[in-house]
Amino acid sequence: MTDENSDSPLSQLADEMEAVQLHTASELLGRAGMLLADPTAGEVEMRFLVKRLCEGLRDTLRVAESRGGRLPALSDGEPHDRPDGRSAHEGGSPNE
Repeated sequence: MTDENSDSPLSQLADEMEAVQLHTASELLGRAGMLLADPTAGEVEMRFLVKRLCEGLRDTLRVAESRGGRLPALSDGEPHDRPDGRSAHEGGSPNE
């Protein structure tokens, strides 16, 4: 069930939860970089890292699917334009 009113308490709560999940995933990615750069990191630390990265990725995918489900469907079946204004058919990364 979706909440069509973006100002409703349910939508605001969902937005806040998504923001927390994305922030947590971002922090985890930073910590992963530090741990991977540590030549003394052992198997236990790496296994813990992989578990947390899986959780972060799972949450991030959940946010992406939720937000994607809120996008209006295109009648012609064409992909949406990217945030940088280029068509989804154009090559390159969004950060170029």
